[in-house]
Amino acid sequence: MRRLFGRCGLGAILMAVPLLLLAPANAATQPASTEKVVLAGGCFWGMQAVFGELRGVKSVVAGYSGGSAETAHYDIVSTGTTGHAESVQIEYDPAKITFGQLLSVYFMVAHDPTQLDRQGPDFGTQYRSAVFYTTDAQKRETESYISTLEAQKSFDGKIVTQVVPLRAFYPAEDYHQNYVAHNPDNPYVMYNDLPKLAALHHQFPSLVKS
Repeated sequence: MRRLFGRCGLGAILMAVPLLLLAPANAATQPASTEKVVLAGGCFWGMQAVFGELRGVKSVVAGYSGGSAETAHYDIVSTGTTGHAESVQIEYDPAKITFGQLLSVYFMVAHDPTQLDRQGPDFGTQYRSAVFYTTDAQKRETESYISTLEAQKSFDGKIVTQVVPLRAFYPAEDYHQNYVAHNPDNPYVMYNDLPKLAALHHQFPSLVKS
């Protein structure tokens, strides 16, 4: 059961974002096709809402990753025993938004990477912080980014984000898709997700869709 109140995870975050990762991509050297990555960082409602706001993001699907197809159902995942994490699959155009920019939003706005097996008011391994990479380049860039954040002491605590290869992603039930957009007056959304959207627009206005 989700509790209505809790720290959104933004309080521990400082604003020291490595500028080299925020630099615009050189369109002449970017591939034309889209790429995908799966990110986990607490409840997938807020994660989907945040990344859905970004220019260059083609689609964001809420779902589960880390476990089997047989257990990829909300009621089972909620037990915290399946190995799944609530996640979002992001399809993006690297000519319009870089993987580094996605990482900046992920670490600085979408969740608190120092919370182990929890996020704000939600507890359990299904709410862990994890980057499920789809290419070796994503793996290297994520590990480098985390090292930079830790060297800069950007957070009060240690970053606990897992960096693991994507084995499979299973879309969540229809009623979870675009939940924030459909339920903006839900108390959980108001206290935990809408502040993240406000932070996104404040910290990364150039990345937000017009």
